[in-house]
Amino acid sequence: MEKWNGKVVVVTGASSGIGEETCRQLVKKGMIVVGFARREDKLQELEKSLKGKLGKFFYVKVDVCSEENILEAFNWVKRTLKSIDILINNAGVMKQSDLLGKTNDWKQMFDTNVIGLNICSREAIKIMEELKTKEGHIININSIGGHYPFPFMKDIAIYTATKHAVTEITESLRELLGMKNLPIRVTSISPGAVETEMIEEVNYLKEQNMLKSTDIVEAIMYALSVPQRVNVAEIIIRPTKENTLDFMKSTMQVHTYCFTYNDLAESVVSSHVRKERHRIYDYVNYKIPSI
Repeated sequence: MEKWNGKVVVVTGASSGIGEETCRQLVKKGMIVVGFARREDKLQELEKSLKGKLGKFFYVKVDVCSEENILEAFNWVKRTLKSIDILINNAGVMKQSDLLGKTNDWKQMFDTNVIGLNICSREAIKIMEELKTKEGHIININSIGGHYPFPFMKDIAIYTATKHAVTEITESLRELLGMKNLPIRVTSISPGAVETEMIEEVNYLKEQNMLKSTDIVEAIMYALSVPQRVNVAEIIIRPTKENTLDFMKSTMQVHTYCFTYNDLAESVVSSHVRKERHRIYDYVNYKIPSI
């Protein structure tokens, strides 16, 4: 990590959770960190707590749903610090809203998790390219929900759709920067449930085994620490003992399903047997068409 000493890092969603912990650890490592977030009071508290550390912490009040806010913030970083070496896109919103839910919830999730993320990446890359950054890195805090469907969690379908978009954006950006021959690495870090404020939006997730923000920061540190020739493209992090049945149990309780694990297992087996029975019947009764 010594190579990043004195380098400039922008962290979005810096006022709490993974973003706050990331700022703390990077400042301790000697980096110049700029935190973007909406809650200025939280940013001020973070600034006070990081005084006297090896690195430095600055903040800019930013709503990543506002392109104007984002552009002003990156211009401030460019003017004041004359560099951007790392961008950590951590800002995210999760609303418990299904496909029949509120339009405003959908817009907020897409504006924050997808559009805002991509605007931040675009602006950071512009500055890196203009200032001829020798080693750049963009890290997107994604989600395990960006890789797998969760059929028993329909109330976060829009959220997981935004994270599937982040998976595609991350890989496409890595390819694009490679074709442009720019020395900028791109990483997606996809955690399962993390104990943060965002989880408060979805009650049944709080019952699961959860990761800590520090676990995700360790993954960020690893992705940053490897040699420039190595691009850690994806890290998926699950809590130990996490399993699908626990998720199914929690979601079923919330949505007041009335069947047990045994009922579910019997239903699945019965369905499989019926399909096999029909397949065998069709095979046995198959007639060779006359020519």
